[in-house]
Amino acid sequence: MSFVNQTTATGPANQPLAGLPDYLQAGLIGATTPGQPANSGPGGSGAGSDPRYVDPRLAPPAMQRYREMTIDELLLENRIVFLVGEINHATATGVIMRLLYLQNSKPGIDINLYINSPGGAVDDTLAIIDTMQFISAEVATYCIGKAMSGGAIILAAGQKGKRYALPHAKVMIHQPYGGIYGQTSDVQIQAEEILKTKDQLNQMLADLTGQSIDQIAEDSERDKFFSADDAKNYGIVDDVIKKGPEQKKPD
Repeated sequence: MSFVNQTTATGPANQPLAGLPDYLQAGLIGATTPGQPANSGPGGSGAGSDPRYVDPRLAPPAMQRYREMTIDELLLENRIVFLVGEINHATATGVIMRLLYLQNSKPGIDINLYINSPGGAVDDTLAIIDTMQFISAEVATYCIGKAMSGGAIILAAGQKGKRYALPHAKVMIHQPYGGIYGQTSDVQIQAEEILKTKDQLNQMLADLTGQSIDQIAEDSERDKFFSADDAKNYGIVDDVIKKGPEQKKPD
């Protein structure tokens, strides 16, 4: 027993029904009238035998699927990555994952890395730098707030010509340090490793800034702070930017 008015199903099988929008008409054209075999076309598992039936998969253009995005996802879609806070295993992994994702999604298109970090673990710092140099996309670096210790090296490791600091950014370099304890032989091994790391970082900063390795060794013996302009003169960044690119005004 049906409670639907049967008179709506009269008329030729392919005759459009008045008042229905085009996207619904498309779902009805080709439907059979009562008593004819069911529609065997796509989606027609018997439902197509009744022209009053509308395939629920049809939707007007204004109702296309959409998804909510977090601010992090929106920035990532625009190839913007943030390194904020202490550099450790978690933050380094997050940055590396994003760099690799952006490299895989659109190889060769610039990635913008914004840095506001006091530094952190040397191994995690070097892991980020290795990834920046591994991918084919050029990584532009921006110092917002501060880039200290390992953060300063990551800032300097950006693509030359695309390393920036904002006017009130602060940069600091120094030698690596760490607490050593244990047996005498263990302390000696750790001390030798720290000295090797110090030489490695000094050489890296010399290559990135154009300063001599002796100058880097002297300056990083203790904490050395730079203003944005000082960092530019030293070769850590290429430019100090006060304003971003102008936005086009709507017509």
